[in-house]
Amino acid sequence: MTTPAAFDLTGRLAVVTGARRGIGRAMARALAAAGADIIGVSAHLEERGSAVEQEVLATGRTFQAVRTDLAEPAAVRALGEDLAGRKRPVDILVNNAGTIRRAPAAEHGDEDWNDVLQVNLTAQFMLARAVGAAMVARGRGRIIFTASLLSYQGGITVPGYTAAKHGIAGLTKALANEWARHGVNVNAIAPGYIATDNTRALRDDPVRSPAITDRIPAGRWGRPDDLAGATVFLASDAASYIHGTVLPVDGGWLGR
Repeated sequence: MTTPAAFDLTGRLAVVTGARRGIGRAMARALAAAGADIIGVSAHLEERGSAVEQEVLATGRTFQAVRTDLAEPAAVRALGEDLAGRKRPVDILVNNAGTIRRAPAAEHGDEDWNDVLQVNLTAQFMLARAVGAAMVARGRGRIIFTASLLSYQGGITVPGYTAAKHGIAGLTKALANEWARHGVNVNAIAPGYIATDNTRALRDDPVRSPAITDRIPAGRWGRPDDLAGATVFLASDAASYIHGTVLPVDGGWLGR
């Protein structure tokens, strides 16, 4: 029987990329509330005094800010080496950071494609490879990717983002196949339409925004905090026999 203690993350160290705002900030806040200390990673994260730091500290947990641009492969490689080599091991890696570029496929330039694939897929693999290897050596760990509804669907005018998020779904399963037997759980969360900066253009569109809302059985756009429960669950002992799963948190969108 699963007890509340199975969801307790006290004493664990969690790394959350893209922690400065939106979904990543909500994930960091939720993990801290469950007992985890947090390392927040973002390209523009303030060294001290950020909103996410204040929220984590308010739970009684510790917070360290790491400013890293995931669009720079050398910086990602250095971050992976740093995290994997720390005296206090990383127990939970939340690979959440992402970017999006919107343009019709025929006008979607190489630079936009490469940037989106680097941040949303290649950097995710590089960090998972480094931190995951250390987890495998210890025989325990949790890796959570942020996938998307576009891990299942094609979307409109976001070919690079869609390709990357399909890749995240496949990578989740590939890593789980290798690492599950070593005590490392690799899973992903697929947020639905969540009200964040990345979806501002859609929410401001007078045609698409109501069309999206009308298709969501829950009848509303999601909020970043709607991802909190799934994040804590997949990071916890309650999910010890869950491997290679992409968990939709979408207000019922995929069931429509």
